[in-house]
Amino acid sequence: MKVAAIQMVSGVQLQDNLDMAGQLLGQAAAQGAELAVLPEYFCIMGLKDTDKLQVQETAGQGLIQDFLSHSARELGMWIVGGTLPMATTDPRRARNCSLAYAPSGECVARYDKIHLFRFAHGKEDYDETRVLEPGTAPVRFELASRDGHAYTIGMSVCYDLRFPELYRALKADVLLVPSAFTYTTGQAHWEVLLRARAIENQAYVVAAAQGGTHDNGRQTWGHSMVVDPWGQVLAQHAEGAAVVMAEVLRAGLEGVRSRLPALRHGVL
Repeated sequence: MKVAAIQMVSGVQLQDNLDMAGQLLGQAAAQGAELAVLPEYFCIMGLKDTDKLQVQETAGQGLIQDFLSHSARELGMWIVGGTLPMATTDPRRARNCSLAYAPSGECVARYDKIHLFRFAHGKEDYDETRVLEPGTAPVRFELASRDGHAYTIGMSVCYDLRFPELYRALKADVLLVPSAFTYTTGQAHWEVLLRARAIENQAYVVAAAQGGTHDNGRQTWGHSMVVDPWGQVLAQHAEGAAVVMAEVLRAGLEGVRSRLPALRHGVL
């Protein structure tokens, strides 16, 4: 099964971001991708934290969700819409939400980011709790590929990557990590964490990132990549918009898990 990690440098204009995402998804489909993953906040990287509240949507309604559903149906592809802001009962808070769409255009899974990022480093100061409400539960879904193989897909977002217990709980074959890692934290930890999650869980990891300098001046690390269950990086792209393609193999999963049955050796 071919998979695509979509890298973007999203800006402040919603429609411009959707147009770019549409072009990149089209490229992925043309290259044979069955599953494409967009980055965190593919739809908007605002000038300030509260800008995301201006485009928040309710479940089943909204321009961003319509775009994802239509794209999945038109391209005949599974699409995971990185993240978008979804409304809560508190008008001052949204959920950072990742939605999975089947080729039929149906939304088959919703994951609300559990771990909210905080980081202070010189001129950098991030605190997602200012405008976000955390999710509470891990989410996975089942995907049947065109060749008849079934895969369990585990959902996560960005800062979740630092919490290995989440990935162990998912018990997935393919782990998704749509992200907007800062340049500072990405340079230090991005690849090593992705490869660790792949190795620990003997799973493929598809990490779609924001990668470049945004309208708000923020610089994201990029380096979207696909990692195999042995921890090898199959494909990656450093900076700028791109489609990162690789192949997920059922035989690859079973081979690693058979030769080194670590998932059966856990005691907790």
